[in-house]
Amino acid sequence: MARKRYDESSGAGEHHERWLISYADFITLLFAFFVVMYAISIVNEGKYAVLSDALGNAFGGRGAAQQVNTHVEPVLPLSHIVNRKRAEAARRERERLQALAENLSATLLPLMKSGQVRVTQNARGIGIEINASVLFEQGEAVLHRDAREVLRQVADLLKDHPHRIEVEGHADDLPIATPQYPSNWELSAVRAASVVRLFIEGGVAAPRLSAIGHGSTRPVAPNDSPVNQARNRRVAVMILASAPEPLAPGLQ
Repeated sequence: MARKRYDESSGAGEHHERWLISYADFITLLFAFFVVMYAISIVNEGKYAVLSDALGNAFGGRGAAQQVNTHVEPVLPLSHIVNRKRAEAARRERERLQALAENLSATLLPLMKSGQVRVTQNARGIGIEINASVLFEQGEAVLHRDAREVLRQVADLLKDHPHRIEVEGHADDLPIATPQYPSNWELSAVRAASVVRLFIEGGVAAPRLSAIGHGSTRPVAPNDSPVNQARNRRVAVMILASAPEPLAPGLQ
């Protein structure tokens, strides 16, 4: 008996709901995708390990996936990094100044013991206060030979440092009026310049140096006795600390 031919026009055997199968597959895959995304969003080492193994087994065979390293180094803000570097630079600067102050004290120790020289350190820098009688004859601005030797040793310690140096001349209130020095202003300024000139000869860069004459305007003791007047006749050498850089925003 001849097989009955299929009548294509009759529509027999046609399924109008086949799109549901593809739609269901799509929904299933979409659900799986969001589950994976949710799992990844939670920082949990155990879940990462399970997910890594599962994906490795599914796509490349057992052992194909390596364990995900969930350890993440914290990222510091730029301001923290900048301020940390500046703090480290400031610490090294303090250590350099402290070492310089110790070397200067060792060099000037005999004069410090006799009370003719003082070495101090503060936030502004290192101060060396030298009694004028150690350096000059009274009313003169020419350095003694012994004083020149001591100052050369100081210059040798200072020449390799970058700090600015201020040399200040000070006088007592006794008036002076000579053809060379009409007042204590001139005398104190020339004395400071004499020390600056010796430092330059000793290798200290000239742009780092400045000479200042204060006359009798900044006494360290009342000018009421010869002893106090001798204290006020002095030369002060100030090694200035580098100005600290401002903090970056965020840690001020």
